[in-house]
Amino acid sequence: MNLSEIQSKEIMPGYHGKMVHSETMTWAFWDVEKDAEVPEHNHVHEQIMHVLEGNFEFTLGGKTAIYYPGDIVIIPSNVPHSGKALTPCKLMDIFSPAREEYK
Repeated sequence: MNLSEIQSKEIMPGYHGKMVHSETMTWAFWDVEKDAEVPEHNHVHEQIMHVLEGNFEFTLGGKTAIYYPGDIVIIPSNVPHSGKALTPCKLMDIFSPAREEYK
């Protein structure tokens, strides 16, 4: 498969994702509009976020920081988190187990 051939889906306002699924993982490639927010939530999935482009404000377990290109954040299962794109961003997330609701 080639990423250029995967249809982008707007999963939430301002978050346009291309999803790759295996049996036990989902790999998400996001194009995020400036000022788009993800409200605080948690999920059973372990998640690893990688900032490819832009500045992304992220709160994990009550602690807020700004992340820049090259930064990686590990998000344990069931820990509350939220985020906001301070600039247009490209993010990459890996989830385990697979995110069925993203299929």
